[in-house]
Amino acid sequence: MNSLPITKIIIKRFRSFPTATLAFDNPLFVVGRNGSGKSNLADVFSFVSEAMASPLQAVFDRRGGIGAVRNRSSGQQSYPPNLGLAFEFGPVNGIEGGRFAFEVKALPNYGYRLVREQCLIRKMNDRWWFDRTDKWKSNVEGLTPALEPSALALPLVGGDERFAPIFRVLGAMRVYAIQPAKLREMQDPDSGVALRPDGSNAASVLQELFRGKTSTATKTEINRILESIVPATKAVSPKKHGNKLSMSFSQAWGEKKKLTFDAFNMSDGTLRSLGLIMAVFQTPSPSLLVIEEPEATIHPGALGAVLDLIRKATKTMQVMVTTHSPELLDAKWITDANLRIVSWHEGASHLLPPSEAAKKAMREHLMGAGELLRSNALHADELFADTEDLRNGDLFEPLK
Repeated sequence: MNSLPITKIIIKRFRSFPTATLAFDNPLFVVGRNGSGKSNLADVFSFVSEAMASPLQAVFDRRGGIGAVRNRSSGQQSYPPNLGLAFEFGPVNGIEGGRFAFEVKALPNYGYRLVREQCLIRKMNDRWWFDRTDKWKSNVEGLTPALEPSALALPLVGGDERFAPIFRVLGAMRVYAIQPAKLREMQDPDSGVALRPDGSNAASVLQELFRGKTSTATKTEINRILESIVPATKAVSPKKHGNKLSMSFSQAWGEKKKLTFDAFNMSDGTLRSLGLIMAVFQTPSPSLLVIEEPEATIHPGALGAVLDLIRKATKTMQVMVTTHSPELLDAKWITDANLRIVSWHEGASHLLPPSEAAKKAMREHLMGAGELLRSNALHADELFADTEDLRNGDLFEPLK
């Protein structure tokens, strides 16, 4: 992918992050210890994607309410204690760039209201925008949605051709933490159009991929990648059990030696590998694919094939990977631009690029990212004060 649909996100008081700014590369590897906040960062993308399809109240409720989502770790009162997120966009879906941001204020009794919401589209010599506070403002004539104080506007106006490009990108972000136990179970069939976050409909996704116009080529490619990760596993296919779906795996070796296993007989590593493959091959492709700790239960020797899969995915989508595996970072093509570090300090998560020493070691080919992590030398850049970080990342921008 030559251009990045999402170029930067700005986070204010979301989960364990009092404030953070994430500039993208493709792929992007986010490194951090257990409990540092990697999953909370991944949830930024799940949260916004869900908010494009569900009421914002339901998105909060699935996470335990706004009190569980809004960060409360900072004692500083120099800025409003509101939750806010901003996404900046590059060329995508026919536009040159844009921005979407919103800020939410918590109210008593687990309530909340939208303080401000802004969307900006840039295309050639045109700019279309809306800026919603207590009142609705827009330079698009006739666009006057009926809004509740607790509802986002973009899902309502996303059908308008001017705002649709950003709405589609945000709604197509996908986050995956594949759970092998879910792939091992009998599954209820569905459309197979989108893989669920835990992989629990992988059999339906596989069935849909294998019945398409390019099914033969897709099937061959999926089986090739699966074998590169799990040696001797030659093929996988969907399998019906009455009104349920499962998957069948074929292993072969030597001359005419072959065994077939159902999913419940396969290892966690095999099933997680298949889930990752389904995440990459599903159609339509995600705009941004976030994979949480793909190295879990996969042999270090197979992580090179997982990296090849990640690199393949970058040709059609943005990819972000959370990890704490040195083996996953051993690829020579991973540079300091592909790395961000999440750290936990005094009750808060911080997101920073590698330190100057780590950058120098990588740029001068003294040590790779995996070697630095293995030797405990992959440190984050100097931590700035929250107030300075806030000045460098405003949620909203002037529209006039």
